[in-house]
Amino acid sequence: MAKLVFGLNQSLDGYVDHTAFAPDPTLFRHFIDDVRGLAGSVYGRRMYETMRYWDEDHPEWDEAQRDYAVAWRSQPKWVVSRSMKSVGPNATLVEDEVEAAIRGLKAQLDGVIEVSGPELARSLTDLGLVDEYQLYMHPVVLGGGKPFFAGPRPPLRLVASDRIGENVIRLTYVPA
Repeated sequence: MAKLVFGLNQSLDGYVDHTAFAPDPTLFRHFIDDVRGLAGSVYGRRMYETMRYWDEDHPEWDEAQRDYAVAWRSQPKWVVSRSMKSVGPNATLVEDEVEAAIRGLKAQLDGVIEVSGPELARSLTDLGLVDEYQLYMHPVVLGGGKPFFAGPRPPLRLVASDRIGENVIRLTYVPA
């Protein structure tokens, strides 16, 4: 049975914004290895559209970026959206019966399924489907934006913390 994990980079004041801060080389390598080891990923529409950047090669990429793109492309993806009509390579559109679809994935797969996107994660949290939360804390303050927790923070219990790279602490929580 797979474990559903919600993890994103986060500012000290609780916001997620991929344009405001970037991972250092050590953290980026961590994310490459993480993606390689996933059973798959579940995306909301907006996060999936952002991640589609990795579907096509860019001449300015360095080796690490090319490695990430290869890892991302190889992973199965499920995109939860009522507005999209199609999705890209190695992706499946989930338009309705989201709870049944995610429960089915968790039952069929082994390993970790990552969920990306705060609003989707909130919906899946409300359904009791998120098994773990990984907050990658960066030493920046944004003062606004999209919060990591799109609704009330569920009761959580800290199970691990580790430093990754120069400035990031990953806090790992499970539902309390």
